Amino acid sequence: MLDGSPGKSVLEQLRRSFAICKKDIRIYYAKGPVLIFGVLMPLFLFAAFLIGRDVDPRFLVSSLMSMTIFFSATAVVPTIMPWESQARTLERLVSSPVSVTALILGDILASFLFGAFLSLVPILIGLAMRIVVISPILLFGGVMLASFCYSSLAAILSTRPTDIPSNVMMISTFVKFPLLFISGVFIPIENLPRWGKIAASLSPLTYFTDLSRHSIEGRSYFPLLLDFLSLTAFTIFFFAAAVKLHEKNMPKRL
Repeated sequence: MLDGSPGKSVLEQLRRSFAICKKDIRIYYAKGPVLIFGVLMPLFLFAAFLIGRDVDPRFLVSSLMSMTIFFSATAVVPTIMPWESQARTLERLVSSPVSVTALILGDILASFLFGAFLSLVPILIGLAMRIVVISPILLFGGVMLASFCYSSLAAILSTRPTDIPSNVMMISTFVKFPLLFISGVFIPIENLPRWGKIAASLSPLTYFTDLSRHSIEGRSYFPLLLDFLSLTAFTIFFFAAAVKLHEKNMPKRL
């Protein structure tokens, strides 16, 4: 259903989204690009950042938390559509009674679960380093919201109508790395120059990094309410944009 109609009911479309989510998890999460960009990349960046530096371990863990969720939540979605197009399974999906919104939501949910689950890695590292999470409920809420937000962003990156995954990964990398380096992950926002603070405020990664800092270090640059509201606004915008762009480009994939 290329028109994105809701089908018989919202509940039925949600069921189909969860079915697509389960399919994605079963098929795509053992793929090489997913493991490299979602798991190994944050660890390598973390190690490179750690070596030769005398940095507060709490700062390191909160940085690793931000990188892990960002890379893991954006690792899968950009490659699903090209793989589906290449395998000719996308035609079967769009000819079934599922809306484009439900289809994209299913892909996002799979990526959301992947990102949220892998957030346990930096938490376990922090516990091994005897770091105490000051606000676990706040951190949990931030992880859930940020994971869905970044997954929605990744859905936008997959809107290009191509069946070659490497083409999408190139665009994804071009977008993700600049966001990473302007978001206070490696340098605290308060230590950035004025133009750096302005650039950081435009990145969704900045606001989860700030939440992570508060939950682990007990300090934040922005008010916590602003962090949550900003992540929510980014999530709504990314999801709506992803659905609209996929509705527009879906016929070009078939």
